[in-house]
Amino acid sequence: MNFTRRNLVVGAGAAAVSTLLSRAAGAQSFPFTPNQRYPDPAVQILDPSFGKYRLYSSTVEQVASGMRWAEGPAYFPEGGYLLFSDIPNNRIMKFDEKTGQTSVFRANANYANGNARDRQGCLVTCEHSVTRRITRTEKDGKITVLADKFEGKRLNSPNDIVVKSDDSIWFTDPLFGINGEWEGKKEKAEQATTNVYRITKDGKITAVLTDLVNPNGLAFSPDEKKLYIVEWKGTPNRSIWSYNVGDDGSLSGKTKLIDAADQASLDGFRVDRDGNLWCGWGSNGALQSEPADVGGRKVFQLKGKSEDLDGVMVFNADGKPLAFIKLPERCANLCFGGPKNNRLYMASSHSVYALYVESHGAV
Repeated sequence: MNFTRRNLVVGAGAAAVSTLLSRAAGAQSFPFTPNQRYPDPAVQILDPSFGKYRLYSSTVEQVASGMRWAEGPAYFPEGGYLLFSDIPNNRIMKFDEKTGQTSVFRANANYANGNARDRQGCLVTCEHSVTRRITRTEKDGKITVLADKFEGKRLNSPNDIVVKSDDSIWFTDPLFGINGEWEGKKEKAEQATTNVYRITKDGKITAVLTDLVNPNGLAFSPDEKKLYIVEWKGTPNRSIWSYNVGDDGSLSGKTKLIDAADQASLDGFRVDRDGNLWCGWGSNGALQSEPADVGGRKVFQLKGKSEDLDGVMVFNADGKPLAFIKLPERCANLCFGGPKNNRLYMASSHSVYALYVESHGAV
């Protein structure tokens, strides 16, 4: 390379931009000290069967911090990087495994929430507010709109998204992004219900479920014969429902698989190759019915303590708790990544944490 003055100036400018983005991503950062001892006590085994998934010499690591509400992680093995949303800051972030750096992948991201990698290696995104649509980012950077309406009316607030092996795209559409100004813009819902949708390869959109109140995270079983969906409201506690998936994409056999009876906030989750569900966990914010005396004040405290609930709960395919990965922040969503698909990335409030496990993502 010829190191001309112009090259040096351009290079310096690029470095300055990179530094600026890193600083932007590093605002509101929170310190974290990994556990020095093996095995990491943050990995709490609730059933001996989880022992085969714990790596003895692996600890929870903080790989990024500085977000206001981290969500929607998706891993891209071709480039060795993780994309995830920072919803209130209206941006999609990028963590590069090779450099360990976090930067802004897309600003003004229409309050993106859930993200996924499709079978062709493209990013598909739930634009949570303002545009209220599902988009695909093509390899050349062009953004294609896959869905923004159903039966002539605008979608509510696309939340979480998965891609099936037949290239169909499934997503949930609750009200969170239009309920207020924090995760987007407050607007009136046009859909009568909060639905789960399926977009077929030819672009046809179908409401496969219309009876869940604010559906949230969703994932398929490894054989794709079952679809699991979080219902945020509508039952005494947040729940994961299991459905049988027909060859035509229809759902049947609704069964409650997991009930967050400990006042937890089920959100996003992923399934591993053995069919275990790795679920984002944290307090649901519910208050005690009576106030307690705190420093001379009558305070309505949480029913469940955040410090006891924040992390990841792991269940087997029958809904039995296997393990709890304790984190210093509430985990909203997660995914498997890394070169061997055995690194669990956990988007948790202000930060993203990672843990190598002896398990692999099903997708």
